[in-house]
Amino acid sequence: MSLKNIRNFIVILTLLLLSFGFGFRFGQSDSEDKSNVTKNIDIEGKTSAKITKVDFSLFWDVWDRLNRYYIDKSKLNAQNMVYGAVSGMVAALEDPYTVFLPPDQNKETKDDLGGKFEGIGAQLGIKDKKIVVIAPLKSSPAESAGLKSGDWILKVDGKETAGWTLPEAVSKIRGQKGTKVMLSIMHKDASVSSEIAVVRDQIKVPSVEWEVKNVRCNQENSNQCKIVPSPCEDCQKVAYLKLTRFGDQTNDEWNKAVAEIIKLTGPDNTSTIIGLIFDLRNNPGGYLSGSVFIASEFLKDGTVVIQESYQEQKETYNVNRKGKLLTIPMVVLINKGSASASEIVAGALQERGRAKLVGETTFGKGSIQEAQELENGAGIHITTAKWLLPSGKWINGSGIDPDIKAEEGVDENLDPQLDKAAEVLLK
Repeated sequence: MSLKNIRNFIVILTLLLLSFGFGFRFGQSDSEDKSNVTKNIDIEGKTSAKITKVDFSLFWDVWDRLNRYYIDKSKLNAQNMVYGAVSGMVAALEDPYTVFLPPDQNKETKDDLGGKFEGIGAQLGIKDKKIVVIAPLKSSPAESAGLKSGDWILKVDGKETAGWTLPEAVSKIRGQKGTKVMLSIMHKDASVSSEIAVVRDQIKVPSVEWEVKNVRCNQENSNQCKIVPSPCEDCQKVAYLKLTRFGDQTNDEWNKAVAEIIKLTGPDNTSTIIGLIFDLRNNPGGYLSGSVFIASEFLKDGTVVIQESYQEQKETYNVNRKGKLLTIPMVVLINKGSASASEIVAGALQERGRAKLVGETTFGKGSIQEAQELENGAGIHITTAKWLLPSGKWINGSGIDPDIKAEEGVDENLDPQLDKAAEVLLK
């Protein structure tokens, strides 16, 4: 399969508060003339053979009863009812990542992958059938309001989220700039929930950020190192490269950042900076093709990821380009907000012996969704495969363990995980 084709596969936990939805155009029927309803209907796909016989009489019976007896006729929107029916069909699969998207929400999904949207600026996921904050974005309304990785969202504007799909949660939380949403949050290790009001804003997020950081080590104990804000005589310099998602603009942004880093490293990768800290914390994923592209920057050859399809066929995706950072010493930062495509990259670099992982166990999402376009601008994301690490390990639900554990700091001005990464890099 070509890279162009695998770009259509989405490996994603959530994308910066995507607004998913449900629906596509459904066959119309005259609900007033029940004599024309065939109880047993043969179901045939557009390109497949007859599958089964299904009794649709109950569907039309309920449709008629709602239209006839429901008290609030303004709520009887036929298109929305069809979307709800299709949503229920998909929900019966009990897969939170297989979803329908009506036209407006399908467009918003694409906008999010482009890095621009309006909302609170938080990455959401589902774990144990609950809505969880994967991570608030830096300098976002969500971060300013106090949302943190691992928070459970119990209510949105007073409505309980129990049983909600991820698209339902996102569509309720997302909204126009300047509007407010009230969230009931259960913080990690808290005994009672907190009510948090968040004012939505426009969120613009580059997927790649980098800078040079100064590292000072304890002269008496070289294993104790810290990132310091200003250069010093005994400081060493490291490149800090952060990837927040695998989106539409990521490859171009990545190439630009790498070109700037190369100017500092020189031909031997060591002339100005002594190594690289690659930060994949709170990266929820994105395109599978993007994970292969990024991993290929650091690996000379070999396997990046293995895809196992619904037909139980395995396909191996190898390094597909000549990387520019093949020899620079590096460590990778991960945490519980690192998911799907970011887990592919981290896992490949770990198993291939290219880098040590520092931080916390990752989220653990090992499934692949294919994004398919439907008529009238609607879309559907279908779980079609799972992905495996180069060793063949499936990390779904368990995540990837770091080589060196480091917990988050309680002081927002300190980053012990980053300091630990610097220590490991300088050893």
